[in-house]
Amino acid sequence: MAEKIVRDPVHDVIAFHTERPLDALLFSLINAAEFQRLRRIRQLGLTSLAYPGADHSRYSHSLGVMETARRILAELQHSFAITEAQRAICLSAALLHDLGHGPFSHVFERVSGVEHEQLTCRVILDQDSEVNRLLRAYDRDLPQGVTDLLQHRPHASFLSDIVSSQLDADRFDYLLRDNLMTGSRYGDYDLEWLLHALVVEPGGDRLAVHAKGVSAVEAFLQSRYHMYRNVYFHKVVRSAEGMVRLALQRARRLAVQQRLEATGSDQTIQAALLGRQLSIEQFTDLDDISMTHCFKVWTRSEDPILSRLCRGLLYRRLFKAIELPADWDDARAGAAVAAVRAAISAGGGDADYDLFYDEPADTLYEMYDQTSRMDVRPIHVIGEDGRGVPFASLSTLPEAFRQQLTFRRLHVDESWEPIVRKATGL
Repeated sequence: MAEKIVRDPVHDVIAFHTERPLDALLFSLINAAEFQRLRRIRQLGLTSLAYPGADHSRYSHSLGVMETARRILAELQHSFAITEAQRAICLSAALLHDLGHGPFSHVFERVSGVEHEQLTCRVILDQDSEVNRLLRAYDRDLPQGVTDLLQHRPHASFLSDIVSSQLDADRFDYLLRDNLMTGSRYGDYDLEWLLHALVVEPGGDRLAVHAKGVSAVEAFLQSRYHMYRNVYFHKVVRSAEGMVRLALQRARRLAVQQRLEATGSDQTIQAALLGRQLSIEQFTDLDDISMTHCFKVWTRSEDPILSRLCRGLLYRRLFKAIELPADWDDARAGAAVAAVRAAISAGGGDADYDLFYDEPADTLYEMYDQTSRMDVRPIHVIGEDGRGVPFASLSTLPEAFRQQLTFRRLHVDESWEPIVRKATGL
């Protein structure tokens, strides 16, 4: 028996029996150049500036999502027929779902304007990519099948729910992995029991949870809340991400003006910043290493703003975060930002690059109403009688978590902190 083993800190043994065609495909996809690139993309961007252990990659996360999806399918197969073709599409999509991520997590895509989901599908469908060739060698229609699943086309199903939903393999893995690697101890939950409770909704085609899993779902939602509150929205993390955004915006502005120093190796970065479509070769070169190299080069830039921002990122000289009171409404927060910008400008600073206002927010549970995203389905619970009811009818947590978790902060260059506090009275 030909067996390949990957030892994983979250799932322990991830095994590939390569005499099986699907396992052979998955293992070959892992070794494709576009997937190996994910080794050089950190899962949590600059979170290691707050949690030093958080240097894990999107490569390890993607492997974990595939393994979690494989375990979900194995559980569902006890009571629901799943074909090998469906398994191939679902597991390939789970493995490749983050293929298009740019450097430093989501920050790069916000500046470049290219969403990682779109780039993922483009790479999978590009016949010049190694990933595409491997998928077509298994089944010529597989690349299109994978991208259709990732985009919930022609409609959402239990297979697409496994990859992207409120109970998906992606969230199951990243919460446990980020919790472990940050050492935060906030994101733990009972994955084993939750997987055991997953079912396909009777009479339908969507993923649901058995009534015995209600407590496990509650623990899962609570872990997600704590990870957002304490890790993903951490003030140091948000300060670093904001500075990356400012540095990239400045670099793009200089590139448009043809004033950005050319280093040879940063041509891919410049092309991406300017919104140009990258070749597969360029895409494979776009990673945290090339981005960090640019930051190192730009510390010597003749542009003092770009130089200062890049030095701050490389040597952890981050903007200071000033929390705005929770009882301030939007109008008062907006007035404070305007006052700070005016004070910095009057003092000879640059209000566009010496500070930024940050309002991280996330709705941790979606329920259907006029304000909810219609592509997100609430969790359904299947009782002993086989009937499905909304999770919100059995638990008080959905009502609490449908309210946005929000922080309001001003992040300022340390030299301006006294002026900012004086202008805001904080």
